[in-house]
Amino acid sequence: MGKRVVIADDESIIRLDLKEILEDDGYEVVGEAARGDDALALIEQHRPDLALLDVKMPGLDGIEVAQRTKGGDTVVVLLTAFSQRSLIEAARDAGVSAYLVKPFRSSEILPKLAALLSPSEARADEEAAHRAEDKIETREIVQRAKERLMAERGLDEPTAFEVIQQSAMRGRTRMREVAQRILKGEFVG
Repeated sequence: MGKRVVIADDESIIRLDLKEILEDDGYEVVGEAARGDDALALIEQHRPDLALLDVKMPGLDGIEVAQRTKGGDTVVVLLTAFSQRSLIEAARDAGVSAYLVKPFRSSEILPKLAALLSPSEARADEEAAHRAEDKIETREIVQRAKERLMAERGLDEPTAFEVIQQSAMRGRTRMREVAQRILKGEFVG
């Protein structure tokens, strides 16, 4: 089941757009409101994972709603057309996790919301990408080191690879480190 969301904005077209963007990405919109006091009631009733709140609404504004839900499990994100310093500070003090400046596109908000709702998953994805980059970089370094051994020592490719691999095993180090020493001219093995 997708993350549960309450959307509050006094402009129905914005609520509609957000609902469509979120539902297309697997979120479950459990409530919509045009007023801040109605948004607060929906948040208290549904206990959503996320509340998207417009800053300026009738009843209570988004910051007041955030302040009243502070300390709960709902991640609060403000929707605003403004980026004034005082607004940002008031939002932070109210426990707002982030704010999105209108107009916005799904390509901007979906990654931000995903990171806010699943920071460990976002970090895991980032770490996996880093590991993949590291593996590719290691392969390239080892390839250059093999080519250097082949050119300087007249070895064929499997033998050059074996020299790097055996040296890494004997030295209890990574093949990448051995390859880097070869490329720096520091390898004697």
